Amino acid sequence: MAVVVAISGSPSPSSRTARVLAGVANSLDAEIDTIAVRELPADVLLGCDPGHPVILDIAERLQRADGVIVATPVYKAAYSGVLKALLDLLPQYALAGKTVLPLATGGTVAHVLAIDYALRPVLTTMGATHVLPGYFVHDQLISDGPDGGAVIAEPARSLLDGVVAAFADALTAKAAAVSA
Repeated sequence: MAVVVAISGSPSPSSRTARVLAGVANSLDAEIDTIAVRELPADVLLGCDPGHPVILDIAERLQRADGVIVATPVYKAAYSGVLKALLDLLPQYALAGKTVLPLATGGTVAHVLAIDYALRPVLTTMGATHVLPGYFVHDQLISDGPDGGAVIAEPARSLLDGVVAAFADALTAKAAAVSA
């Protein structure tokens, strides 16, 4: 079974991004290891110590992963500051050999390109082998589900499902190539 690290880069305690990420993660046939950046100690994120045990633990978790999902709200056409703080502290090649699925949420379709122009270059620089086309979900298409999760309106739901299926297929292909 694939191991997937799901990183929520939202600073909000009532995060649509985190709920979308949880729904995506739960739909995968994989062992999910979730990291909510907002729950990391602020002094660790702002302390500029890449050798801090919290950061070393996250780097180790990423090393064990087959795939990584990075989800972020978009602020001012870029990924969140707390996500940037974490990514800046991780080793340069923390995503080496990983299949990565970037996801974003935001309040305007003007932010749709934040995945490709802000987040993708960082993920690639960190050594990700395969960064899939990500997906942006407009905030207006996300509502609260009865179980506290996110309900995503159509056609966005079907499009997101397709992106997630491509991620799952990439993980399966990677596992098959490794075992061959």
